[in-house]
Amino acid sequence: MSLDPFVAHRRLLFTVAYEMLGSAADAEDVVQETWLRWADVDQAQVRDPRAYLVRIVTRQALNRLRTLARRREEYVGEWLPEPLLTSPDVAEDIELAESVSIAMLTVLETLDPAERAVFVLREVFDLPYDEIAAAVEKSPAAVRQIAHRAREHVAARRPRAQVSRAEQRAVVERFLAALQNGDVQGLLDVLAPEVVLRSDGGGVVAAARHPIEGAEAVARFLAVLAKVAPGARVDTVWLNGAPAARIDFGGEVTAVSLVIEDGRISRIYAIRNPHKLTRLGAEAELSR
Repeated sequence: MSLDPFVAHRRLLFTVAYEMLGSAADAEDVVQETWLRWADVDQAQVRDPRAYLVRIVTRQALNRLRTLARRREEYVGEWLPEPLLTSPDVAEDIELAESVSIAMLTVLETLDPAERAVFVLREVFDLPYDEIAAAVEKSPAAVRQIAHRAREHVAARRPRAQVSRAEQRAVVERFLAALQNGDVQGLLDVLAPEVVLRSDGGGVVAAARHPIEGAEAVARFLAVLAKVAPGARVDTVWLNGAPAARIDFGGEVTAVSLVIEDGRISRIYAIRNPHKLTRLGAEAELSR
């Protein structure tokens, strides 16, 4: 008995939706909506189930993106993507790991919905232009133009350095040791001079409403945390295909994702909104 195509491609569908939405909860909703539409068609008439399912999930994600755009305009403070617990194996696929990183998802937020869909389908999953055109309901020629525009936009904003997994781990461990000890100099040693820290509390918990810029300002801000919450539990975890941290401040959890360039941390993403952290104890979702 052959496996149902939806089941066979479910992880792919989830990853497409997640990369388009930056929210695992919304991605799950979109995948469920895709299943309902798939169950309602005469599957014997579908020549390419994978392409058909990707088309459905893309259209549903585009619809959801338009709704989310209005919500995010009213969001309190910085909006950051919902982090996902992943296995170290995801990091072995460099392209996939980069595409689902918090840094990349944050960059994708600066694209319009059509650009984001085209970029994800073309650059991450290498779908043919005609399949993408069918998914976004545009001509192949228009899709090529959108892809070129989105590629240039992302290239100008994405982290530029490829870092080995061993180097990532080493820098994360040094950062966390300095953080736990409130060691300002230790933090300065691991932070890039132009580091930027962004945090997302969603108006639910305390978080910086605006980015904190520069190694000195970021180090002093982080050093205060050790004094405010001594004994906080710090665990190294794999988030979005890279080593990261889960910090428990007496029941208040923060997920910390780092961008490492030239051996130092250039960006810090601290997700504190509890609504975005419910999945940190769940199994890894992402797979190709």
